[in-house]
Amino acid sequence: MKALSIAIIIGSTRPGRNGEAVAKWVYEIAQRRTDAEFELVDIKDFDLPLLDEPMPPIMGQYAKPHTKAWAAKIGSFDGYVFVTPEYNHGIPGALKNAVDFLFREWNDKAAGFVSYGGAGGARAVEQLRLVLAEVQMATVRNQVLLSMFTDFENFSVFKPDAHHEKSVNATFDQVIAWGWRVEGAAGELIIEPEKKLIT
Repeated sequence: MKALSIAIIIGSTRPGRNGEAVAKWVYEIAQRRTDAEFELVDIKDFDLPLLDEPMPPIMGQYAKPHTKAWAAKIGSFDGYVFVTPEYNHGIPGALKNAVDFLFREWNDKAAGFVSYGGAGGARAVEQLRLVLAEVQMATVRNQVLLSMFTDFENFSVFKPDAHHEKSVNATFDQVIAWGWRVEGAAGELIIEPEKKLIT
């Protein structure tokens, strides 16, 4: 049985972003695990413009080379951990745009979250859960909340408290467990039993 492949997605493209350091820390923790394969995926590397596909993503008829490259990368994974900041009580526009480009590639997969911000990025994650539900993803309960006040020096140098590593592994535990469950369920046709009316 092959190992699940999990992407750690850097959700910010801003110059001077903190997300790259956070994602690399998450990846280093992941590298000490043997229950899945992990890869860093940086939205910035794909140079996605504002959504410019003529057909809705649900149709799967991608016309642009950048969309096809993004679809091929995202479609190669079994689950995801999104690393996202919180901007104005929400997720970065670049991350929302990257999600919106695709549909089928996200379907029937598990997702977890590592967020950072003044309130730990909690509000960004709540918003992202709603977005991912619409592309048919299963999001896990565990998440990692990093505070700009206690986990960053001068709001810019990432120095996470040691206890967060336990939260990262707990999030991976659930993403991997749900990844297997969702993958298995996606391949089965579930038929509900016949319902009988009581008269």
